[in-house]
Amino acid sequence: MKALKIQKILFFAILGIATLIYIGPFLFSLSISFNADKNVFDWPIKLLPETFTLDNYKNVWNELPFEKWLFNSVLVTLIQTVTNVFFSALAGFAFARLEFKGRKLIFGLLLSSLMIPGIILLVPKFIILNEFRMINSYAGLIIPGLVGVTNIFLMKQFFETIPKDLEQAALIDGCSYFRIFWQVFLPISKPALAAVAIYTFQGSWNEFLWPVIVTYTEDMYTLPLGMASLRTELLTDWPLLMAGTILISLPTLVIFIVFQRYFVQGVASSGLKG
Repeated sequence: MKALKIQKILFFAILGIATLIYIGPFLFSLSISFNADKNVFDWPIKLLPETFTLDNYKNVWNELPFEKWLFNSVLVTLIQTVTNVFFSALAGFAFARLEFKGRKLIFGLLLSSLMIPGIILLVPKFIILNEFRMINSYAGLIIPGLVGVTNIFLMKQFFETIPKDLEQAALIDGCSYFRIFWQVFLPISKPALAAVAIYTFQGSWNEFLWPVIVTYTEDMYTLPLGMASLRTELLTDWPLLMAGTILISLPTLVIFIVFQRYFVQGVASSGLKG
């Protein structure tokens, strides 16, 4: 009994330490964002600001083209999220439910593409988009992320867990395969669709590397790139930067909290069948 109690204490102690490691930097960033003093890293470092202020959040809106960066991020993220949910569900349904020549080969090639580091593909993607005059444009930001192989795999795994009786009953009633997909499979696939939407939203909203490569004017910056541009070699307004960073993180945090039940269900159900 005593050994069990010690194990519980150790377990919760480890959880507490892990929690501090993960949320500690976020809490420190939150503290800096309310700091009226610009020299936040003067020794000794103060974890809590001596003077709280909201001026940093006001200056994000008043002194920066934050609204334009926000519009760019929202546009890119919404389009990529919608297209990933639809196209990955459509492709996942085809690979899981339709019999056609080369199905396993095509799916195997798609999965094998995951073995290629994404950074290797940056130069070829840039060259292709440059040939089509899409650099520093919304098309250049959006098109490479319209659909992802990981999302296709997730939806395929989920659709394979759905009983074949539903599909056969719909076929007997005279439904086409697209109608089966649209009216039978999609309505019962909300957990998996939510998982794909959250994955895509988070990845697109926080994407930094690709916007750095494909854009070069301030009016095309997304939020992560816009915030990064505030850090210079000689001077960085850390409270202003942290205020913008906190604002950027809020949408992802809210969406995950609201839809986490569907996210967990989608990931769990997609792993039931290999």
